[in-house]
Amino acid sequence: MKKMFFTLALAVSLAGTLSAQVNNNAIGLRMGYGYEISFQHYLGDANRLELDLGGNAFGTNASGYVSWGVAINGIYQWVWDLSVLYPGFNWYAGFGGTLLTHSSHFGVGVLGQIGIEYNFNIPLQLSLDYRPALYLIPGTDRVLRQSLDGICLSARYRF
Repeated sequence: MKKMFFTLALAVSLAGTLSAQVNNNAIGLRMGYGYEISFQHYLGDANRLELDLGGNAFGTNASGYVSWGVAINGIYQWVWDLSVLYPGFNWYAGFGGTLLTHSSHFGVGVLGQIGIEYNFNIPLQLSLDYRPALYLIPGTDRVLRQSLDGICLSARYRF
C-alpha cells in the first residue's frame, strides 16, 4: 500500500512540474460573459501571451439592463502538461492587464486567469478558463468594479 501511495504521489508531482511544449500561435473566439477575438503567441517552451479584444458585460445599470464595455486584454501565461490525463491536455495560469471603455468612461484593470485546454491532432484548440478582473473606472458609481466573471469557452485555430 505504501509503494502504491508513493508511486501515485511521485506521478502527480512529476506531472505538476512538467511544462507543456507550447509551440503554436492560435487565434479564435473566447465566449462567456461577452465575446472576444483571442490571439495566443508563444514566447518559449512553456510560456505565451494571450491578447483578447471584445465586448464584455460589466453588471447591470440603473434601469436593470446589462451594461456592456469594450476591452483589450493582455495576459502572460504559464502552461503545464497534463498528458497524464490524456495526450493533448494542458493547464495554464497567468496574470495581466486590461484597457476598457464603459458607458463613455475609460478604465484600466488587472486580470488573473486559470484554465484547461485540449489540443486536437488537427489544428484546433478548445479551452475552459476562469478570469476574474478588478477594474478602475473613474466616474462610475463605484471606483473599483468587478466584472461578471465565470467560466468561458474558447475555440482557436493553431498555426
